Amino acid sequence: MHPPHHLAIIGSGPSALYLLKHLADNAGEPGSRFREISFYEQSPFVGMGMPYNPANSDRHHLSNISSAEIPELPVSFADWLRGQPREILRQMDIVCEDINEDAVYSRLALGRYLQAQFLTLLGHLAQAGIEIHEHASCAVADLCDSGDGVTLTTAEGITRSFGRVVIATGHRWFEPDRPDSGFYASPWPIHKLLPREGGFHNFPIGTLGASLSAFDVVSSLAHHHGEFARHSGRLIYQPYPGTGGFKIVMHSAEGMLPHLQFDQVEPLREIYRHVDRESLMSLRDDGGFLRLETYFDKVCRPVLSKAFEKDNMPRMVAHLADPGFHFTDVVEKLSDKHDYKDAFKGMRAEMKEARESVVHHRPVHWKEAFDDLMYTLNFHAEFLPAEDHLTLRGEILPFLLNVVAAMPLVSADSILALHEAGKLDLFEGKVTVEDRAGSDGGTTITVDHEEDRKETVHYRMFIDCSGQKPLELANYPFPTLVASETVRRARARFVQPGEAAAAVPEGKEEHLFQDDGQPCYHTGGIDIDARFRLIGSEGAPNPRIHDMAFPHTSGVRPYSYGLQACNDTAALVIRSWFEATSASPTNPTPIR
Repeated sequence: MHPPHHLAIIGSGPSALYLLKHLADNAGEPGSRFREISFYEQSPFVGMGMPYNPANSDRHHLSNISSAEIPELPVSFADWLRGQPREILRQMDIVCEDINEDAVYSRLALGRYLQAQFLTLLGHLAQAGIEIHEHASCAVADLCDSGDGVTLTTAEGITRSFGRVVIATGHRWFEPDRPDSGFYASPWPIHKLLPREGGFHNFPIGTLGASLSAFDVVSSLAHHHGEFARHSGRLIYQPYPGTGGFKIVMHSAEGMLPHLQFDQVEPLREIYRHVDRESLMSLRDDGGFLRLETYFDKVCRPVLSKAFEKDNMPRMVAHLADPGFHFTDVVEKLSDKHDYKDAFKGMRAEMKEARESVVHHRPVHWKEAFDDLMYTLNFHAEFLPAEDHLTLRGEILPFLLNVVAAMPLVSADSILALHEAGKLDLFEGKVTVEDRAGSDGGTTITVDHEEDRKETVHYRMFIDCSGQKPLELANYPFPTLVASETVRRARARFVQPGEAAAAVPEGKEEHLFQDDGQPCYHTGGIDIDARFRLIGSEGAPNPRIHDMAFPHTSGVRPYSYGLQACNDTAALVIRSWFEATSASPTNPTPIR
């Protein structure tokens, strides 16, 4: 028996939090069908999410989002901090007088805030008459769809039936760490990388990537091997005695550091800020495809032109007036502008502009516009053909994700101080991790430089900080859904099927496959529809199982990141339930 009014939510991080928020907003409306909600969280830290709980992060990790950028919750982050006792604030290294909406605070502080909002929302739902069942430290091992409900099985073998299940499990790394070889498949939990109490890593440490995750590693290790201090207004790093061999070397294919925090006109992204859904859908061709260049010409070109004009960048405005200037040309020109021979000198040069932007509230319009435009495209990427998915992932997103990484200025100060102290370097080149250990049990990597020059480097400790990758179907955490073909690989069709093989880049041939005799490209992860319902082998969406986990769905939603995407994704899922019952609430949650 599958209780139709019982909802299960797997995970209790930000995606689940915003699902509860939108459920609570509509709890008293017609069509709010759930009488019971059960949530399952594999960790003991309910309501925080992986990046924000103390099992994974430490006090040195800053969030890269301010209170003003967090979508609405019962209480804003800044107001919640203002309401905390001074002792709690001191535990979070926060000075009460400094709290404001535009500042960034530690990830652990953000986690405690998110947990408080989670518990508040559970209380609101309980007051609305919904029965809540909490299952902390309880992993879900499998799901089985029977056609009229879903059976959930925990890792302990306990089964329970539900009318609907939402998967909101967040980050998960499938490659195991190999500590005997000094290799770590992810930085998390960060504590596994730290030296023993009273000890040091008195040797060079390598990272794959120079992302914000890499800087979490840098920050934690730096604070365990020295301290930061200000002299004459300049931040410097002072290594502890006996740490002469300690150093961190980041390896990045492009040799770029993330761009810095910038002021924004509108801190919250909106799906339809620059174009409405009807107008966007009208841009599809006769085959149902939304071509990347069409989207650029009809939507992006006029928006970016206005943004560059506001930013006093007349050359970019002139380029955009040329119909032969394409999407990839924009990326190339902007990449050239930010391609520094020495990335650290480039970061120091950008610091002046970034401080001017943040301190004096002077927005960088083109970055904000670019972010908005790609956010819109993200929620309609299922209409892109395979050829455009390849262009998007290969040429546009790598640049854009670096540009909008928005590293806090205080973090950039620390990065520059470490580099000046000789404790942090960055090398350009594509890295291959070799499956062999040296005499000291370390990891060997091969770095491909330009002009076919290769270099072999050995590290006693090497950490993959390249970020969460889309999972393969074999790694999907619910094996019965895979075996029953309730879930399938995400895919995109080719506009020119006869040219499919030639369009796929070298090394990606395994992503090419046939579906009903037509060549398709596996974009990564699993297939979902616009309402995040699983799509099975027959191509039909499953009305009982939604998957909101970004590592699972990034093949279809390639530009989903952060709390704002969690909020908009949750709103889309909730709306689908009201659409299914044909009983929309009087004031449905808006989809921005």
